[in-house]
Order: sequence, then structure tokens, then C-alpha cells
Amino acid sequence: MPATEATPTTRTGEDAPLRVAVIVGSVREGRAGRAVTDWFLGTAEGDDGLDLDVIDLADVDLPLVMPGWGGTPSPEAVAALADVTPRLAAADAFVVVTPEYNHSFPAALKNFIDWHFEQWRAKPVGFVSYGGLAGGLRAVEQLRLVFAELHAMTMRDAVSLHGPWSGLTEDGTPRDETVCGNAAKDMLGQLSWWGRALRTARVTRPYTG
Repeated sequence: MPATEATPTTRTGEDAPLRVAVIVGSVREGRAGRAVTDWFLGTAEGDDGLDLDVIDLADVDLPLVMPGWGGTPSPEAVAALADVTPRLAAADAFVVVTPEYNHSFPAALKNFIDWHFEQWRAKPVGFVSYGGLAGGLRAVEQLRLVFAELHAMTMRDAVSLHGPWSGLTEDGTPRDETVCGNAAKDMLGQLSWWGRALRTARVTRPYTG
């Protein structure tokens, strides 16, 4: 079920809903990212097997300057991380919503990823991309390399929205709802399988890679 923050549940074990952090990767003025995210959340509506927690990077004021190894983050970084880091740690899986900027992904998204490490490990990552004729796929392929280094498992199938002139309406929703909606459901199916399998594995045999 879509939500703007983590939704508590009373179910436990294998039956517990999969906690998915949905990360809005663009912070640019006039972005379509939030509208694309809202459309994606709508495709998951009614699936009580998912608890979706939206993390919008436009609301996360992380500095670009990081401390050296073993150093202490600045007070500004500590304040920003206090909200988002526990949510990443609690997540069983992730969906990254990203545009394609100059054949790659936004700097704000990479900065957010780099502020964390353990939170990504041994968890699955799905992608919803948008932008231009390539539909953001070049950004996704580069993100796969980043998440591989972080010991995360990326989903084979992604959701790719082409436009805005061909595939997206002015409000950021797909023109072909059927094709894009089916792609989203396919990706979520893979994410759910890997999310549950890896959640069980992390409990029964903690990842030490």
C-alpha cells in the first residue's frame, strides 16, 4: 500500500509486508520526479504485501562535504541523516526513481547513496526511470554498477518512461498506462521475491561479504 512514511504492521515473519523505501532521486526545480513517483505508488495500490516509504531527496539537506575515514559528520549532516538513515536500515528493499541527466543520474542521488553503506547491503533495488528517448535507462545501467559495489541486488527488469514529448504527459504520468503499469507490476514482482528471500537470508545467515 502506498504511503509517505513507513507504515507499522502487526504481521511478523514471512507474512510481514515487505518494507520498501521509494527514493525520489531528482531535486531539480520543475522536476517530473515526484509526479512519476506518485504514478508508481498508484500502481502498487491495493497490494497489502508492501509497505512503501517515500524518501524525497528534495527534503533531505545532505551536505556534499563528507568527513574523512573515521571522522565525525557535521551537525548539518547528522541532522539530515537522523531521519533517513533509520528508514533505509529498516527497509527490506528499495525502488529508485531517477531521471537521466547528461547520460547519467543526478548528483544529489549519488551523494545520498554515498552517505550510506551498510543500509544497502544484501537488499534488492528496483528502478523507475524517465527522460528522453532512452527513458533514463543509461542512468539505470550506471546505478547498477554503483549498487553492485554496495553489495545490493538490482532487479533485471526496470520501469522506463520515455518523454516528455513521447511517453509522459505534462503532469508526469505515462501516456501508455497499460504498458508502463504492467512493467511496474513485473518489477515489483521481482522485487518482492528477492526482498522476501533476502530478508529471510539475512536473519538465518547474516551477510558478511
